[in-house]
Amino acid sequence: MKNVSYIDRPNRPLFVYAVLFLAFLYVPVLFLPLFSFNDSQYIAFPIENWTLRWYRDMANNEPMLAALMNSIRVGAVASILSTFLGIFGAKAVTRYRIPGQEPIIAVIMAPLVIPGIILGVALLILINRAGITLSLYTVTLGHILVCVPFAMATLMTRFEGFDKSMEEASADLGENAWWTFWRVTLPMVFPGVLASLLLCFTISFDEFILAFFLGGTDPTLPLYMWGQLRFPQRLPNVLAMGACILLISFFVVFFSQWLVRRDPDSPKSAG
Repeated sequence: MKNVSYIDRPNRPLFVYAVLFLAFLYVPVLFLPLFSFNDSQYIAFPIENWTLRWYRDMANNEPMLAALMNSIRVGAVASILSTFLGIFGAKAVTRYRIPGQEPIIAVIMAPLVIPGIILGVALLILINRAGITLSLYTVTLGHILVCVPFAMATLMTRFEGFDKSMEEASADLGENAWWTFWRVTLPMVFPGVLASLLLCFTISFDEFILAFFLGGTDPTLPLYMWGQLRFPQRLPNVLAMGACILLISFFVVFFSQWLVRRDPDSPKSAG
């Protein structure tokens, strides 16, 4: 008789709970792409006719496309700089003993728990006192502040699972610390670096509160979409753009999390 361990037994109540929880999270979101194919300007059931008209209108909406490019530029710069800072920050806290290391990490991770509206107001006051004009540059600085903790949290897991003997072997062969980092450390943690870039870009691209407080005359896409909600006739274009963003964001986040969970020592990763 085959013995079945307790772990192997199916937990049906937990499965039902997981299904209900996922349905609670994602079923309301699925209405967004559903109504983007509705021929009517109004969100209502039943949907009588299906159309791609709103997607064509979205492709010809120059202000919306300009806001989209603003978000892409801000997200690209914020993700690159945040990941750059996160690499060295994660390496420092996982490789060296730093005086006051725990308080330093707590300060770096503070934006994860500080409400966005408080952070936005604080940055706005600081920027105004410094005499800096609000623009996409100030939005980018705010997004970097928010994205650095996510980059560090992603990269710390890679550095903690990193085989330190590889760095020691490189040092024994005469390589200095700088070239050891570029030739040994960085290639082995590269999946984490790529995951950090994708995750930070998604966070920056979708961020609204800091862009609302720190933005100038050039809106990012979330700000533009928020402004369009006041006009019912423009809502279908917003739904079409939202459906596209939802689909792309899902794949980006899924791919970044897959990279984080990859075992760098597995045969597939080695290949």
